[in-house]
Amino acid sequence: MKKTTIILAFLFCLSMASFAQTGADGCLGTWLTGSKKAHVQIYKQGDRYFGKIIWLRDPNDAAGKPKTDTKNTEAKLQSRPIMGMVNLSNFKYEGDNIWEEGKIYDPENGKLYSCKMTLNSPNQLGVRGYIGIAIIGRTDSWTRIK
Repeated sequence: MKKTTIILAFLFCLSMASFAQTGADGCLGTWLTGSKKAHVQIYKQGDRYFGKIIWLRDPNDAAGKPKTDTKNTEAKLQSRPIMGMVNLSNFKYEGDNIWEEGKIYDPENGKLYSCKMTLNSPNQLGVRGYIGIAIIGRTDSWTRIK
């Protein structure tokens, strides 16, 4: 019985260690998007959080050249590469594993949305893009890459 109790206590400690990365910096790290088409690295500058695309499943266009931001409504930005692009910007930690006041850019349609992120578990991040109010939008579930 003592052996079982010790093993359970050890497993509990391990599980608590996995929850250690919560709070303001809980979103930091590399995430696989819900579509599984990209990895986004979330990082911190000052007290704000940003994310950039660091991997694409299909990094090149039909001509074999690196994909660019062709759907952007600003012509001058259409030649910028998608790889390395900052697509999450200016998130503020609000407490309870929620980051708000941010923006998310979708290079697949060239649109910028208001965004809210919620750390649902140490390895699941809910990313909600919306126009106007958060009720009208879509949530994507991102998975942490170890």
